[in-house]
Amino acid sequence: MSISAKLGIGFMRALSHLPLPLVRGIGFAFGRVLHTLAKPRRHVVDTNLALCFPEKSPAERRAIARETFVFVAQSWLDRSWLWHAPEHVVASRLRVVGAAPEIDEIAHGSAPMILFAPHFYGLDAAATALTMHTARPSTTIYTTQRDPLVDAWIREGRKRFGNVITLNRVDGIKPIVAGLRKNGLLYLLPDMDFGRDQTVFVPFFGVQAATVPSLSRFARLGRAKVVPVVSRLTPGGYEIEVLSAWQNFPTDDAVADTALMNARLQGYIDAMPSQYYWVHRRFKTRPEGDAAVY
Repeated sequence: MSISAKLGIGFMRALSHLPLPLVRGIGFAFGRVLHTLAKPRRHVVDTNLALCFPEKSPAERRAIARETFVFVAQSWLDRSWLWHAPEHVVASRLRVVGAAPEIDEIAHGSAPMILFAPHFYGLDAAATALTMHTARPSTTIYTTQRDPLVDAWIREGRKRFGNVITLNRVDGIKPIVAGLRKNGLLYLLPDMDFGRDQTVFVPFFGVQAATVPSLSRFARLGRAKVVPVVSRLTPGGYEIEVLSAWQNFPTDDAVADTALMNARLQGYIDAMPSQYYWVHRRFKTRPEGDAAVY
């Protein structure tokens, strides 16, 4: 356990007592500094935006990049109050809106359901908002952190409310499918590049992107409906929009289903491009023969 990890977690605990405008102000300043100093990560963001939004001017893409670094910092610092503030404070800053039948089914239903949660910066806030209001078992998949203390802190934060099971990506599909078949919820974030193994190349903003077809496969194996959840950082906290369940999904064609997932995700991103997780090297795995982009 590193001293820096202990200090960092202590800082987050202390930050949880501050008013939200002050936390957001610190995040704004930190995000602007990151945009200036974190040149390798800024290059990733700039490359992603150039590939996905060639129709936008360089000035428009720079504005999105500056905003996305601010949202990175603000959403990270918001985990202080999400995971440490009193429950009534957390609840007052999270607003769930959208499709009433799906919201009710998340809270009180029993049918297997996958919550498709793309990588918007409010993804942890959305998970917290939904698990606060349901007793249904909910599974989420995470990547182990290098520092054991940080890893435990993140897992405990995500399990703070509700009946949450955290699984590592290396645990395989059996416990995930088993949870679904027991009428559980799966909070799934499949819109990242995890390498060439077990991925398919499908378009993302017109660029071939290595994408795990897990949404289609888990929905089919778990006999689950898919409900998108889009999280948005707002001045008062977060707005979590639950959309209507996808019809005629999944099909027998996992590649076509994954392409449809990316196409629908593009529409969600277009509504708030600076709140998407552009700091990830989304196109690091290239089709055979294609040049690296970063």
